[in-house]
Amino acid sequence: MCGIFAYLNYQVPRTRKEIFETLVKGLQRLEYRGYDSAGIAVDAPGKGTGKDRDANNNICLIKKKGKVKALDEELYKGSSKDLEEELETHFGIAHTRWATHGEPSPINSHPHRSDKNNEFVVVHNGIITNYKELKKYLNSKGYEFESETDTEVIPKLIKYVYDNREREDMSFTTLVERVIQQLEGAFALVFKSSRYPGQAVATRRGSPLLIGVRSQFALPSENIPIQYNSAPYLSVLHDCGPEALGGPESQSEVEPIGRISDGVQERNNWNKTEAGGVEQQEVVDAKAVEYYFASDASAIIEHTNRVIYLEDDDIAAVAKGKLSLHRVSRRTGEDPSRVIQTLQMEMQQIMKGNFDAFMQKEIFEQPESVVNTMRGRICPETGKVILGGLKDHMKEIKRCRRLIMIGCGTSFHAAVATRQILEELTELPVMVELASDFLDRYTPVFRDDVCFFISQSGETADTLMALRYCKERGALTVGITNTVGSSISRDTDCGVHINAGPEIGVASTKAYTSQFVALTMFGLMTSEDRISMQKRREEIIAGLRNLSDLIKKVLELDGKIKSIAQELYQQKSLLVMGRGFNYATCLEGALKIKEITYMHSEGILAGELKHGPLALIDKHMPVIMLIMRDACYTKCQNALQQVTARQGRPIIICSEQDADTMKYAYQTIELPHTVDCLQGILSVIPLQLLSFHLAVLRGYDVDCPRNLAKSVTVE
Repeated sequence: MCGIFAYLNYQVPRTRKEIFETLVKGLQRLEYRGYDSAGIAVDAPGKGTGKDRDANNNICLIKKKGKVKALDEELYKGSSKDLEEELETHFGIAHTRWATHGEPSPINSHPHRSDKNNEFVVVHNGIITNYKELKKYLNSKGYEFESETDTEVIPKLIKYVYDNREREDMSFTTLVERVIQQLEGAFALVFKSSRYPGQAVATRRGSPLLIGVRSQFALPSENIPIQYNSAPYLSVLHDCGPEALGGPESQSEVEPIGRISDGVQERNNWNKTEAGGVEQQEVVDAKAVEYYFASDASAIIEHTNRVIYLEDDDIAAVAKGKLSLHRVSRRTGEDPSRVIQTLQMEMQQIMKGNFDAFMQKEIFEQPESVVNTMRGRICPETGKVILGGLKDHMKEIKRCRRLIMIGCGTSFHAAVATRQILEELTELPVMVELASDFLDRYTPVFRDDVCFFISQSGETADTLMALRYCKERGALTVGITNTVGSSISRDTDCGVHINAGPEIGVASTKAYTSQFVALTMFGLMTSEDRISMQKRREEIIAGLRNLSDLIKKVLELDGKIKSIAQELYQQKSLLVMGRGFNYATCLEGALKIKEITYMHSEGILAGELKHGPLALIDKHMPVIMLIMRDACYTKCQNALQQVTARQGRPIIICSEQDADTMKYAYQTIELPHTVDCLQGILSVIPLQLLSFHLAVLRGYDVDCPRNLAKSVTVE
């Protein structure tokens, strides 16, 4: 999904070159999210500073189709003298765009502008669903559009509000407050204006946005209070006149920032240990200070680990170096402040190291990432499993009538992979739902349901909408996410952070196996007081204890898997087949191959082979079969016989020393054996490696597959 990065230096002198480098590096940290064009907005050179700066035509836009590298080269085509100009205070915004409305092109790229003088410019993640109505209205008022995007209505709308303001001294924050009341859909927005030099305004609704703070001065307080606006909502579309967006200047219920309220408690956010030990820090006063606005913490961590996560409809404003937070109205039960948190992330976690791609690095990190998911949560000696974010809700969970697992893509597959063991351990019916389909059907949800929302980023739009749907119906909501401070971790009643570490590659790998482990641990936690389950629990806990060493053994097969990839990479289609605990592995393996190799691949339930897919089998069709020594072993052997009888040449992923299976195989990948419900963690890794090697051999960008985004924040 699109990436936002912005940088404001207040009384911290930076050359124009240093500002360019900061903005470009921020965009490069967000490249993994997927994009097709990039752009920045900065103050134009030679126009003065502060009050002496020309109010018109003093913002410079540079936008390029393609990679950030092309934008970087464009920035340095001007005068080298301008690059050494030192700016004591400056605000620059940058963006990588993933096309939704309009093809990739410089004119459709962000930042978008209000007019030819660039009075207001904005970068946007998300989709504005009522942009057609707004565009029609603004066209009727004489505002001309130059792009095909939904985003362009936003700078045009703020220009309209500014042109029709009833007071000359109306604040930048008030303009943005009035604009976002007109917008429907999902957005994260950062505004810059030549009318308000050195000021920044940012806001979000349904798309992530956080602010990093860096200062050499001590921070005197921990909380930034929210200022509430008492002005009523008025619709530009229905009231259709300047007065519709008029009204008195925003009235705040608290003093501006610098005067911090005391005694405000930190939001629970599940549990400090669950959130990776988030600490509190203090608020910056208006001395020399730098602010970083980004859609992802990975773009900020090299500058500062102190961040504020904005919540839906928060408006953050920086004026004269002071940061303030605003809302149009107060929600029942909400915190009256936002806490500056300390990120528990290291710079090396978002670097490739000795690997050729982030995806490859993340596949090989799985021996450590699964341990991090379990760390401090399983006691092998006593058999106790404690998920701190869930322990206060276990009585309610155990009394529920069913579990509903909701996710998209890989997260959905993690739910499918653990459904069978959860049904066994909890003795509850478990529904597994694709978030988009769940919403399309208006699925009945009741107060005694427990709904799990699984998302690596914690910002997946369809999953978030399903979360809101279930909350409205009174169900207990549980989040399973890898991102501290994400929307799902804030909006659910409780949950588990999988602690897999930052995942940069678009094709998820270590997050899948950590989600798998986290959900299995939930099943163990719910069944600890059932005597009939103790032997099964001990078996699974022993399997979890050995899991890291077994994953290392699987990774040693990388060379063999690469040789198999060399035989397959020119094929156009691939089938992956299995059943029981390994059906989800088929779905996930096929998805990985689709995502990064662009080869058609399909995960097939082996029990359905004779109901249609068998027609595809011949000596030319590559087939990967997962056959493990579990309850479905004999049934999978039957499917194998059906494939070989049609001259199929199966590549078989099987248990070590399974001679009965290997004698029918064209190629074999032998895996160490573990408890049946955990075998899917081991069996998915060869498919992750296979997809990686296929993509490399086919000459594709492994980390940034075409048309895809890491965090899908639109429906």
